[in-house]
Formats: sequence, C-alpha cells, structure tokens
Amino acid sequence: MNRRPTFLLTVLCFGFAFLYVPIVSMMVFSFNSSRLATIWGGFSTKWYGKLLENDQILAAAKLSVEIALISATLSTILGTMAGIALARFRRFRGRMMLSGMVTSPLIMPDVITGISLLIFFIMLKEYTGWPAQRGFTTVTLAHISISLTYVTTVIQSRLSQADLSIEEAAMDLGSRPWQVMKDITLPIIAPAILSGWLLAFTISLDDVVVTSFATGPGTTTLPILIWSKVKLGVTPDINALATIIVAVVAVAVLVTGIAVNRAERRRDRDARLAYQANE
Repeated sequence: MNRRPTFLLTVLCFGFAFLYVPIVSMMVFSFNSSRLATIWGGFSTKWYGKLLENDQILAAAKLSVEIALISATLSTILGTMAGIALARFRRFRGRMMLSGMVTSPLIMPDVITGISLLIFFIMLKEYTGWPAQRGFTTVTLAHISISLTYVTTVIQSRLSQADLSIEEAAMDLGSRPWQVMKDITLPIIAPAILSGWLLAFTISLDDVVVTSFATGPGTTTLPILIWSKVKLGVTPDINALATIIVAVVAVAVLVTGIAVNRAERRRDRDARLAYQANE
C-alpha cells in the first residue's frame, strides 16, 4: 500500500539532490585553501579576498548589473502594457500577431535569437549608421527582447485569474479607466510585476548565448567572463564568485517571497473587509 508514496518520495529526494548537491559542493570548495578547485586543502577565505581585488571581475559584474537593471525595468514596463492588452482586450487588430511575437521567443533557441539579433544590428548599422559598434546598448536591447516575453506571459497569466467584476464595479461607480488602472488593476498585479522584474533581471544577469552575439570589444559581461575562464579550468575564485551570486539570489528570492505573501494576505484581508461592509 505504501510502496508508491515511498517510491515517489525517493525520486523526489534524488531529484533535489541531483540539483543542489553540486551547488553545495561548489560553495564548500569556495573556502578551499588549495589552488585546485576539486582537491580540498583546508579551510580558507583567501579566494574571496582575491576576488575583491580582481578589477576585471568587478568591472564585468558592474556592467552586468547595470545592463540587468535597465533591461529588467524597461522590459517590465513594456511587458506589463503588453500583458494588460492581451488579457483585457480580447479583440483588436493585430492581436494574433502580438500574441505570436510574445510567445515565439519562449520556444526559439537562444542561438537562433542571437544570430537574428546580430544580423539585425549589422543591417541597422549599414543603413542608418547606428549603432556605431556593438556594446552596452546592443546587449541591453537584446536582453530586453528576450526578457519582454517572460514578463508579458507572467502579467497575462495573473490578469487572466483576476476577478474582472471588481474593475467593472469601479467603472459603474464612475471611476475613469486610468483610475481603475491605478487603484485596482496595478495593485492586483503588483506581485506579478515584481516577479516579472526579478525574472527579467535574472535572465539578463545569466545570459551567455544571446550576449555573445550582441556584444563587442570592450564589453564583457560577467557570464561571458566566467565562461571564458571556465574553458581554461575552474579555479577557486570562480567558486567564490558563484557562491556570492547564489547567496544574493537566495536572499532576493526570500525577500520577494515574503513581500508577495504579505501583499496577497493584505489584499485578501481588504477583500474580506469590503465584503463584510457590504453585507
């Protein structure tokens, strides 16, 4: 009788171990005193100190964060507008084309996306003279193009589950469309907007394939730098860098989860109070 739950639990534990044991091992070996990344030579934090003294890595990290902040913000703004349009306006000219353009990058291989963006930037320079060279701007535009689709999908999914009658009631009571958007729609989708921004930020900070096609000389993001170093062999300072990234992401996910849960509980409480007041 209990064999199936035991088997499923075993498979689940094996899956989590397969995912997280390598990450934990990497974090442990970031405190390795040996220069060999896979041979333990004693506990030491010297690689974190060497990492903070590495100007090349610090410059690449700063560039990656700047690109991620800009691309995540712009893609969240555009994705929110596109998600609202697709979720609230069922019929308008070009809806099918917009929906196809939003969903196609989700199934498009990154290599194809990168090549198409490279050709686009080359043709744009040939006919308009801009951009003069590939670098910060082209990488940012490339990241916006791949992050936009994820934000739009998140916003559209959230709005499809929202209660449309609340917005209709506000319109019946005399609220203008922009007031309904500001006071009702945006607060409802605020957790989705935050989740979309974090997803876009993570995608931008992590991307290698598309960035390698859109970047140029003198513009080296952190993932590209790590990839170039890993090809020569993993070193303890890379383990230290990866550990810092994992810690930052974990803290960001934890804080975001707490904020989203509090927002959901506050919204449910306000809805119950409003319902009780109308009884």
